[in-house]
Amino acid sequence: MKISEADILIVPGYTNSGPEHWQTRWERKLSTARRVEQAEWSKPVREDWVARMVEAVNAAPRPVVIVAHSLGVATAIHALPHCAKKIAGAFLVAPPDVANPKIRPKHLMTFGPYPRDPLPFPSLMVASRNDPFGSYEHAGDIANAWGAFLVDAGEAGHINAESGHGPWPEGTMVFAQFLSRLRP
Repeated sequence: MKISEADILIVPGYTNSGPEHWQTRWERKLSTARRVEQAEWSKPVREDWVARMVEAVNAAPRPVVIVAHSLGVATAIHALPHCAKKIAGAFLVAPPDVANPKIRPKHLMTFGPYPRDPLPFPSLMVASRNDPFGSYEHAGDIANAWGAFLVDAGEAGHINAESGHGPWPEGTMVFAQFLSRLRP
């Protein structure tokens, strides 16, 4: 699949993706990319975030490729029962362990637990071995349940601008390869 054949939905997590975050950079660079905007970035409400995701997917004129980071992964997964037929693939990065009672802020737990049903489309998950919001083992477990291909990012923190992943050229290459294997 080519970029021009898909609507690429950028799905940020808690507090949004700032100007130096790789998601923001990709949104500026990819001609068919647009962000799923949330009314309240710092106090996420699962039902509201999922509803916005469903609206964005259902409004897309082309097949959708999801590019989700952190709490955006949980948002996208919970939206699937309402919009999965329009999704061609999902690129999932740094999924937080939203069922872990130690996660902060605590209200992120309202996005858990993750459904464990296999995803009905190709998916790829990139996870770090030292992500403060979710262990690599947890990411591997949910990737396995969903049938997602798991990419080990090594010790990459939360794979965001704060962990040094502003431009994230390795991610760009992995995404390009993933996209090329999808069918329109």
